[in-house]
Amino acid sequence: MNKQAKQFLADLINSISPSGYEAPVAKVWKAEAETFAEKVWTDTHGNSHAVINQGGSPRIMFAGHYDEIGFQVSYIDEKGFLWIQPLGGWDPQIAQGQRVQIMTQKGIVRGVIGKLAIHMQTPEQRKQVSEIKDLWVDIGAKDQKDAQKMVEIGDPLVVAYGYEELANGLAAGRAFDDRAGAFVVLEAARQLAKLNPKAEIHAVATVQEEIGLRGAKTAAYGIDPDVGIAVDVTFATDHPNMGDAVKRENLIELGKGPVITRGPNINHNLFDLLVKTAKAEKIPYQVSADPRGTGTDANALQLNRAGVATALVSIPLRYMHSPCELISLKDLEACAKLLAKTVEKITPKTSFVPF
Repeated sequence: MNKQAKQFLADLINSISPSGYEAPVAKVWKAEAETFAEKVWTDTHGNSHAVINQGGSPRIMFAGHYDEIGFQVSYIDEKGFLWIQPLGGWDPQIAQGQRVQIMTQKGIVRGVIGKLAIHMQTPEQRKQVSEIKDLWVDIGAKDQKDAQKMVEIGDPLVVAYGYEELANGLAAGRAFDDRAGAFVVLEAARQLAKLNPKAEIHAVATVQEEIGLRGAKTAAYGIDPDVGIAVDVTFATDHPNMGDAVKRENLIELGKGPVITRGPNINHNLFDLLVKTAKAEKIPYQVSADPRGTGTDANALQLNRAGVATALVSIPLRYMHSPCELISLKDLEACAKLLAKTVEKITPKTSFVPF
C-alpha cells in the first residue's frame, strides 16, 4: 500500500465518528473522493456518495459503512461525572478503564471510563462483569456546573485509540469496522475511474450501520441500483480460543485475501462472477457460508425496492468491536482490486436472474 493510501486510511481511523455523528469521517472521505470522482455529495441522512462513469449501465452501488461504535452522554451528576449509553454493541469488559474522546460543540474533551478498583471490590463483585449502566466517565470536573461548561447531554464519545502499524503488514486501531470497508469502496472506485467500465458506479460510505443498517437502506432507495456490493469486516478465526467457531465460520485468516460470502443474502450469479474474477486476476480469496440475512449493509441492499442483485465481500478482522481491531493491509488492497476488476466485466447484457 502506498504512502498516500495509508495516510487516507489512517485519517479515516483517527476520525471520531460514532453512529449518527459521522461528520468528521465524512469530511475525510469526501476530500479524497473529490480528487477523482465525477460527482461527490452527502445526502440528508449523512451517507457520502462518489459517482464514476455517470450515465453508464447498469447502475452499481458499493456500500461500506463509516460509522463506529461509541457512547453518548446521557446524564451529568452533581459531582461532575458523566453517565453514558452505548451507541452500537459493546462488550462491557472492554469499555471499562478506557481513555475516551468526547465530541463537543467546543472541540474534543478527554476523559476516562471509571470503575471501582479491584482492591475495593468484594469477592463476589470480582466475579461479575460491570454493565455499561454502572460505568461513568471522569473528565476531571470539579462539580456538575464545571462539567456542564465542557460537555452537554447527547455529546458522543469514542475510546481514544488511533491507527498504528504492526509487523508483517498488519494494522491496528478502533473503527476498522467498518472504515476498512469505506476505504475499500472508494479505492475500488478510484481504480474503476482509470479503467473502462460500462456501469455507472456509486461508491457510498454509509451511516448508522451499527444501529440497524439505516444508512444503506436510505442510500439504496435513492440510488435504486441494479447491483449492490457491500464491503464489511468479518471474523478472522486464526487466533487462540476460537474453538468450534472455526467449524461454524470457516477458517478465515488475515492476509489470505477478501472473504466472499455465499448464502441466501447473495445473488448466485454475482458470487460466481466474483470468484471467477478472483481466479482470473490471481487475487487470493476466501469463502464463508451464511445461511441467513448477513446483518450487514448487504441485507439492506438485497431487500431494496423490488430486490437488488447483491454480494458481500469482507475483510478478515481480529478482535471485532474492541479498540485494537486488527487487519492486513494486503487484504484491503486485494479487496479493492477484486471489486474493480469484477465490475469492469459487468455490462448491460450481464444477467443476474438467479435461475
